[in-house]
This record gives sequence, structure tokens and C-alpha cells, in this order.
Amino acid sequence: MLLLIAIMAATTTLTLGLVLRDAASDPYETTRAATNGPDAVAYAADLSRLQQLATASGVTAHSGPYPVTSEKLQASGRTSDVQVIGRDTAEVAVDQPAVTKGSWVSGGGAVLEAAFADSLDVGVGDTVTLGGGSFEVVGVAVTAASPPYPGTSCFVTVGCIHGAIPQDQNLPTELLHNPGLVWLTQADVRSLATDPNSLSYVMNLKLADPADAQAFVDSYGGDGFVQSWQSIRSDATDLAKDSQILLLIGAWLLGLLAVASLAVLVGGRMADQTRRVGLLKAIGGTPGLVAAVLLAEYVLVALVAAAAGLAIGALTAPLLTESSAGLVGSAGTASLTGSTIVVVTAVALGVAVVATAVPAMRAARSSTVSALADAARPPRRTGWLISASRQMPVPLMLALRVAARRPRRVALGVASIAVTVSGIYILLVLNTFLSSQTQTGGYTEDQVQTLRHVLLVWTVILLSLAAVNAIVITWATVLDNRHASALTRALGATPREVSTALAIAQVLPALVGAILGIFPAGWILLAGINAITGADSDNAALPALWQLPALALATVLVVAALTAVPARLGGRRAVTETLKAELA
Repeated sequence: MLLLIAIMAATTTLTLGLVLRDAASDPYETTRAATNGPDAVAYAADLSRLQQLATASGVTAHSGPYPVTSEKLQASGRTSDVQVIGRDTAEVAVDQPAVTKGSWVSGGGAVLEAAFADSLDVGVGDTVTLGGGSFEVVGVAVTAASPPYPGTSCFVTVGCIHGAIPQDQNLPTELLHNPGLVWLTQADVRSLATDPNSLSYVMNLKLADPADAQAFVDSYGGDGFVQSWQSIRSDATDLAKDSQILLLIGAWLLGLLAVASLAVLVGGRMADQTRRVGLLKAIGGTPGLVAAVLLAEYVLVALVAAAAGLAIGALTAPLLTESSAGLVGSAGTASLTGSTIVVVTAVALGVAVVATAVPAMRAARSSTVSALADAARPPRRTGWLISASRQMPVPLMLALRVAARRPRRVALGVASIAVTVSGIYILLVLNTFLSSQTQTGGYTEDQVQTLRHVLLVWTVILLSLAAVNAIVITWATVLDNRHASALTRALGATPREVSTALAIAQVLPALVGAILGIFPAGWILLAGINAITGADSDNAALPALWQLPALALATVLVVAALTAVPARLGGRRAVTETLKAELA
């Protein structure tokens, strides 16, 4: 069951990451169909430029050009930058925003983009102030011609409501930060513009082949700004892409933890199956056959865990990809592609094989006679080490002896804690980053909550698996040392000293792992994430300095608490019962 849970945790998170973006793209497609979304959107200050574009090769229909101006909107005690588009009261064939509440534009009435209205907590019947004039909100609508609020920073006179900035060196320097989108009648927009020459214009284009939209943009972009519908979709699903990155980070961290967990579990089972190995070899089993027999059970568990992870991940993905207020439709249940199934299954099998191959081969190559005898290996004794140990407190001396008997297990314990702490370090970095985004307007509160839900998913799984690892390692240590612990108690050690020694044997590696998990592992992981995402590592939002030693201390205390119970149980087992069992 522990093997199954360990691999299933990793495969579930990996599945979530792989299917998340596909699941989140469905609402945009639904919105595009509901609004007769454009294949390309052109934005320019030169009206004649757009009029020429309307007759370009490949254009089959268009709407606009529509006047656009930039203003400050005041509502609900807040002031926000907005792009205001003048539209006709009649419906058009290309990009007719779908009204979700109220009605379409009319004289003196404003329609707000749905995500922007939701952010302001403004609804139909409320009053907003634009350019010093009051407008009644007559409707709320969605569009596929621009990504939902918040967008990106835009130049005032050129606009850029579509989520990107034209690459023109002569553009004005004043920026609008995450402007909202408002629709008015064309007459109302022109009345807001103090200078008619300050107006920009937007035009929505329908192409003969929507798949050629990017090629059209490359051909006709020029000094007017043109954006394809695929680019708008990419901007509209930025949140899903960020969620996908977070889940993939968690999946790989869980994969590393699963390897450490499996290695400990497999090592313990191999020790218990030493006599079984001897029997297989005694009846003619080759080392290869013995290794295959031992590996087969873990491969089978990995396949079951992969299937469970794929199912749970696909069913859970829609909960993390709920449609934003600026899109219609919902993500639904993500379909599993063949590539996703292959990747997740391969990772599960890889984790099982990596963790079990070495112990299985070591057991298979052991001597048949020694395996059948299953005798304990005598400890190595060094004179200077014995002399030094006499000066130590009894629990510390016993703890070091326990650790020295299983150096590979100690290394796995250090690695397990380092992986966990590096993941928590990244969590602190991301939490600091998300907090700064709400202050700067990079994300809305709802978007930050969605990303924090994603963080919570893999953080809970990560911490749970790490806790299981700590308990499993302690219990495996208790079982391996039951005979030695009984002899130690027979020679005068108290149950408390033995229990404390078993706990210290886990706490010391935890301290080393916590330090390594912060530096260098945490820093290396952060650098890798920045390299993958293209983020600026120099401007990374790092957690407060006091949080780092607090993280290391908390890790040690948690490990001490988790290992106390199995260590106490192991240290209080009856001496005579243990020694009789070993003799039998």
C-alpha cells in the first residue's frame, strides 16, 4: 500500500500538469464560437492603414474600424485604467461580444468586460465615471477578441488591449497597467476624446483559413499592430499555463521523493526475503531470474498506481481549471491523450525500476548458502572509534552506531528531507511572488486564489509523502536493529535511551537534509524553474531571511515528532521476546 500511495501521488500530480492546459483551453473555444470571434485583430492609430487591411488577401469579412480611447474609470471606490471601444448598437458578423448580463451598448450606457466587472464588483444598474462623465452599466459581456482582465501593460495612444506591446521605437512612453475593457457607443467614445487625433482604432478580421492567422500577422503586421486568435488564446490561458508549471514542479519533486521512499521500502523487503532468494537459487534460479522475480511485484504495483494516477488526475483537473468570469463554458473532464498516458506510465515504471534494481541485483548475486542461512553481518570495530564513543552520551553513541550500520539509508533520509525542504523553499518563493502580484496588479485576487489552490495540492501531497517517508525509514531502522537494541538493553541501556537513540538517528540526517534543501538544492531548483519559465532570477521575490532558519528548525522538530512513536515502540519491546525470535 505504501508503494502504491507513493507512486500514485507522483503520477496524479504529473497527470494534472500534463492535462491542465488542454482542459483550460475549452472555455476560450466556447467563447470564440459564441461571439463569432475574429481570426485576427488589428490595432493602429492610422485609420487608412486599417481600411487597406480590410481588403488584404485572405480577409473574407471584418467589423470596424472602431474608435478606441484610454481613460480612468472610477467605480466602487477604485480607480482603474481602461481601454474604451466605441461600438455600433446593431450586431455584427465578426466579434459580437456575448452579453452575459443586461443588454448591449446604448447612448449613455456602458458595457463592461465580464472579468473586469467581476474584479470591480460592479453590475448592471451601477454607475461608473469615465473621463469626468457618468455612465450607467447596462450590461456585462465576454469577447474572444482580447484576453479576459487583467491584460498586460499597454501604451496609452496605441492601446494594446490584446495582451502584447507593438515593437515600435517611436511609441509614447506612458503606460496603462492591466487596463480593463469597456464598450460604449461610438458617439460616446468620441465625446470622451479631448483631441480627435488622439483616437486609436481597432478592426476585427475573419480569414479564409483561421489556421493561417499567424502567417497573416507576419505578412501584414507592419507598423499597425495585428494579433492572431491563437496568440489571444495563449494570453487568455496564461493562468492555466502557470498552474501547469506549478503542478509539473510538484510532480518531479514527488517523483524524487517516491524514489527515496521506494528504495527504503524495497531495501527492507529485500532484507526480509533473503531466505526466499536462497531458496529460488537453490532450485536452479539464475541471478537474472531472481532479480526479475523481485522486480516484477514492484512493476505491477507501479502499473496499478499509474492507472490510478491517470484517472484521478484527469477527473481532478477541471476543479483547477474553472472558467474565469471573462470566458463562457467550463473545462469539463480532460481527455487523456496517448502521449500523456505513455509519459505517466513510463515515469511510474522508471521510479519503480530505479528504486528496486540495485537491491534486487544485490540480492540475486548473493551467495546461495549465505542467503539460506540468513545470518546477521558482524559489525566492524575500530579501536580509535570505540575510544571516542566512550566520551559520548549513551543515546548519541547508539544513534551514531545505528546510522553507521545503514549508510545508504542515511543518505536516502538526507535526500528525502532535502527534496521536501527544497519544495517548501520554492513554495515560500512562489507565495511571496503571488502576494506581490496582488499588490502590483499582475493577477487578480481570484487568480491568485486559483494558483494557491494548485500550490496547496502538490504541497499537501509532498508533505504527506515526506511524513510517510520519515515514519517508514524510522520503522525500517527499528526492525533492522531489533536484535542489536535488545542486546544493548540486556547490557544495561534503558528503553528510553534506546528510543532516543533511534529517534536521533533520524533527526541528525534531517538536520543535514534541511540545510542542503535550502542551499544549494533550493537555489538550484529555483534557478532551474526560472530557466524553464524565462523568469528574471535577479528580480525573484525571495522569502524573508528569517523564514529560512525557521524552516530548517521546523523540519527537525517535525521529523523528531514523526519518529518518536515508532522509535518508542521499538525501544520498549520485550528483550527476551526479541532474542527468542531471533534465535528461532
